Amino acid sequence: MPSPIRILTLAALLAPMLALTPAAAATQPATPAPLQQLRIYEIPRTNEGVFHDRFRDHALRIMARHGFAVRSIWRSEHEGKVEFVYLLDWPDARAMKAAWAAFMADPEWAAIKKETGARHGRFVDAISDRTLEPVPWSPDRSGAGG
Repeated sequence: MPSPIRILTLAALLAPMLALTPAAAATQPATPAPLQQLRIYEIPRTNEGVFHDRFRDHALRIMARHGFAVRSIWRSEHEGKVEFVYLLDWPDARAMKAAWAAFMADPEWAAIKKETGARHGRFVDAISDRTLEPVPWSPDRSGAGG
């Protein structure tokens, strides 16, 4: 009969291999991958300046309060329309949805939108929203490449 020490040693050696089996992997919760969100606003040319002012002076500050991580912001023209484009970093989809809900319910943001809308009219004609999920082989992923 094997000694208890020998059994424990064998179990310790086999544990890492067993953890890599498909059955073991299926039972362990997966850590959600970080993702990015691309937002494209089509804005009226007549309100472009006041839109930028409102976003820079108010939206960014309130978004930061709700956990938004704005990576970069661009201006674009596409098919004769002015676009405001920005990219956000999120730890996962759940955090993204919760932050957007909190931002949209923020009383300060609601008041600013109401006041600026009354003064300047429409700020956004259309919004495109895309969640960007990384693929493991993307060149910016660690260990990617060939």
